[in-house]
Amino acid sequence: MIQRIQSVYLLVVAILLVVTMCRPMGQFLAADGVTAYGFTPLGVTLAGGVSQSTWGLFCILLLSAVIALSTIFLYRNRMLQIRMTIFNSILLVGYYVAAIAFIFILKGKLEASGFQLGWALCLPAVCIVLNYLAFRGIYKDEVMVKAADRLRSSRR
Repeated sequence: MIQRIQSVYLLVVAILLVVTMCRPMGQFLAADGVTAYGFTPLGVTLAGGVSQSTWGLFCILLLSAVIALSTIFLYRNRMLQIRMTIFNSILLVGYYVAAIAFIFILKGKLEASGFQLGWALCLPAVCIVLNYLAFRGIYKDEVMVKAADRLRSSRR
């Protein structure tokens, strides 16, 4: 049921999360100041093809995108839709906690002098805002349906 505004918000959330999965979140700058290692949700690829895996970040993004997409089709059960939207936002906050932990751990392992943020790291924050807007839309629908039920029951 894409005609509801909250369904559009949830669809945009899913699209943004897929974009986040495909784009680098930033790069680690080596101590020499020239070498940079790209940091993606799947890991950091070092010189010589060696890789440090961060597949957990990818799994969190994938799960969050699937939840956002499946929440669209729960329009008959608005309370479950509200719970799934809140869970999705909590999952995205957990993504940021895990990303920060990976950044600090990998910065020490790579002996990097710094970390430069990428724009894709901001997209889950936009998704949290869109989840909130979807939550508000779903809640308004629930209030409207309950008011209509009260009117129907008072007419009998």
